[in-house]
Formats: sequence, structure tokens, C-alpha cells
Amino acid sequence: MDYKIRAARKEDCKDIARMIMELAVFEKMPDQVKISYKELERDGFCQNPFFECLIAEVSDAHRSKCGHTVVGYALYFYTYSTWKGRTVYLEDLYVMPEFRGNGIGKSLMSKVAKIAAEKQCVRLQLSVLDWNSPARDFYAAKGAQDLTDSEGWHFIRFDGLSLDNLVKEAPQD
Repeated sequence: MDYKIRAARKEDCKDIARMIMELAVFEKMPDQVKISYKELERDGFCQNPFFECLIAEVSDAHRSKCGHTVVGYALYFYTYSTWKGRTVYLEDLYVMPEFRGNGIGKSLMSKVAKIAAEKQCVRLQLSVLDWNSPARDFYAAKGAQDLTDSEGWHFIRFDGLSLDNLVKEAPQD
């Protein structure tokens, strides 16, 4: 199948938002999505963007059953390891189901890795749900390490009330 991987543009945000929801439905958490395409535009296409994104696009001849030509995305951002240095975090890697098995996911992930290498990042990190065996197998086949098993790391989150409570405990300036 003929496709291209390119940097996302502001006008792609409606397609990115659509695929974020598709991914959330697949992950059985559609009620967790609170972001709109407008927020993606604001946060990804400003002077100091919070994220970067790549798009997988097919030609009009291969558009989806619903008429889409943007069929996958990889959304990532930069972080820092105090042990190793520059790191890229792959927040989402998604390819529409009807386009899977064509190398699109591998191409998206490889392109993120290439961009990270060009910026001298030493790690590509991501999280995957424990029940998502196809994704875990895909990453393992590419050489990823499951740090939960090998090093005992756990992914921790503060949000909502727990985040609000932390803010209240911050020292006053």
C-alpha cells in the first residue's frame, strides 16, 4: 500500500482528534477523552508546542471506508532522564484497523526514533495497557524492554483531586 509519513499540520487536528477517540474506544476508555481539536491546535502548533505529531496519509485511491486519507498518527514529546539524558516519549501510536499490517505503524515509530536520534535522544519510551498483547508483542519484536517486568517500574499519575491537593500543598512564593 502506498502511504507517506509527514509532520502533522494544524489543519490535521480534526483527523488527529478523530483517531484519538478511535484509540480511546479501542482501549475501552472513550469517556476519558476530554480534548478537542481546538486544544490540539493550540497546544501543538504554538510558539513552544507541548507535543509533536506525525501523520500517516494514503492517496485518495486508498482512502478509508469512511473517506479518510489520514489513517494513522504518532504523537510524541520530549522529556529528560536524570540518568541518561534526552528522551522522547511516544504518547500515542495509532493506525486505523483497516490499514494495519501494511507497515504504517512501524514506519511511524521508526520516524519518531529517527527524529529523536537527530536530536540526540538516548531513549524512546511509551506505555501500553497490560491486556493489549498485540501492541506489546509488536514493541517487543522491535526490541523494546518491558520495564514493569525487568526493573519493576510502575507508571504513576496524579490528576483531578489528587493533583489539586498537591497544588494546595505547594509553598507560597
